[in-house]
Amino acid sequence: MTLRPDSSAPTHVGRYTLLTKLGEGGMGIVHLAQGPDGQRVALKVLRPQVVGDQEARNRLAREVGSLTRVRSPWVAEMLDADPWAEVPYVVTRYVPGFSLHEHVATEGPVAGRDLLWLAGCLAEGIAAVHGSGVLHRDVKPGNVLMEGRTPILIDFGLARVADDVRLTQTGWLLGTPGYLAPEILYGDEATPAADVHAWAATVAYAASGRPPYGRGPSMAVMDRTRRGQHDLAGIESPLAEVLAAALDPDPLERPLLEELLAWLRPLSTRPELPPAPPPGALFTPSGPVPDDFTLPLALAAHGGAPVPPGPDTPPTVPEPAAPGTQVLPTQAAPAAAPVPPPAPPPPAAAMARMEEQFDQAWDLEQAFVAQPKPPLAERLRRWTAVGLGAVALGAGFAAAPWVATAVVVLAVWLLRAGSLAASAVASRRTVRGVKWYDGLRWVTTSPWHLLRAVTGTVVLVSWSAGLGVAAGLLAYALALDVPTTLLAGGATLGVALWSGPGSSRFRSPLSRVLAPLARRPVPWLLTCALVLAVAAGLGVLVAGNGVAWFPWTTGPFDL
Repeated sequence: MTLRPDSSAPTHVGRYTLLTKLGEGGMGIVHLAQGPDGQRVALKVLRPQVVGDQEARNRLAREVGSLTRVRSPWVAEMLDADPWAEVPYVVTRYVPGFSLHEHVATEGPVAGRDLLWLAGCLAEGIAAVHGSGVLHRDVKPGNVLMEGRTPILIDFGLARVADDVRLTQTGWLLGTPGYLAPEILYGDEATPAADVHAWAATVAYAASGRPPYGRGPSMAVMDRTRRGQHDLAGIESPLAEVLAAALDPDPLERPLLEELLAWLRPLSTRPELPPAPPPGALFTPSGPVPDDFTLPLALAAHGGAPVPPGPDTPPTVPEPAAPGTQVLPTQAAPAAAPVPPPAPPPPAAAMARMEEQFDQAWDLEQAFVAQPKPPLAERLRRWTAVGLGAVALGAGFAAAPWVATAVVVLAVWLLRAGSLAASAVASRRTVRGVKWYDGLRWVTTSPWHLLRAVTGTVVLVSWSAGLGVAAGLLAYALALDVPTTLLAGGATLGVALWSGPGSSRFRSPLSRVLAPLARRPVPWLLTCALVLAVAAGLGVLVAGNGVAWFPWTTGPFDL
């Protein structure tokens, strides 16, 4: 590192000459720099709290090996990095353009073919990142640069480098409220579904010109995110329905990235673009830099001419060095000639390709059914069914309290374990698609998820049991008989199980059965009649034989 005279600001970092400061973000300061070969690049000097000790530098060295494998015209490739330098830095290609955040603020929302093109290119970039075994973790308008009307994804994977340090040492929340997935806000590990959620929030911002979860204090934005209260008003169908599906608070309910691409690719056509800036043109944003400005970190990989999205895009940088080694500066890839958009495949061929890709496991016509809040009548039917189920559970407690307790604990445990196993399989599907052995993997990994489900089961059952005991004590204070007291406590426990802390893993499998039944009155009526029949049968059993305290002969209330 070389310093200017009478200044602490460096003029050289490694082999690179710093030309001008582009801006700064949470991870470091980004400079426009020039390499020894004269190529202009974006060089990010990492902050001490991000990379400051031996362990953090080792982590950065490992991540660089993965990040250099990401190659896509929609992603800013990493060219060089030195985790062991006095001032650790990473070097990426430089894109002379505004961020999507500034682009929308200046030119207004993106619409029409340009919007579908942006959504498709951005999804292709995220798919390229996932294909290299890396999660982006921070997709947002500030991390998307607009080269003309083509988005370039930046800062992929670097969030992982800072993840442990920033969370354990400073307590910061890694990411931008409004674009973080709800499960991240709950403290869960990031999965590919989190990048799908961030993709949808970013596209929604581009389409409407406003954050999908509104503005205001961060806590308010995060609360709306957790509740799934997104605003997609003004976005045309069917894109609005696709975004609503991808913004579902439950990661298991979001579409896979492959499914998004299968829907987008036939619709994404290359828009007419303005002429690309001449090679080597210097771009610096004018005016003050906003707080959430994330800086240009890429150079056009193909001479300013976008290549249509697709999996067969040729690589634009040489094969990277082995993971964990320092990446040396590379010669810039030669500019490729503009590639005309391919002719759209015939519908039959496209459908055959989709069926082969997803192993006939997904109905593409139903992949993005509208996901807004169900009609009021349907929601009332759902809650009525849940209430009757709670009454039936209360009747079970009135008939045989200890047997009912064992059944509840076992059911919650198994449902949570099955939900965790299904979530793990869905995460793998997002990365490598549907495989024939997914069911076998679900079975073989279930013992591990049974162990993982124990803690959540204890928390949910204990919390619900506390409310059930409180309801029972209230009934006892009102001098109600023992069966009625047990009925009140059991019914309260059932409602608490449905809405208590960590209940989503218990509720989700049951909702998959209940939701289709509640959509139409006849199946719903038959379901309610069956539940009422079970409750009535248990009531008759209690009336005839009293409370059965099996496996004991007497209960705690018998004197």
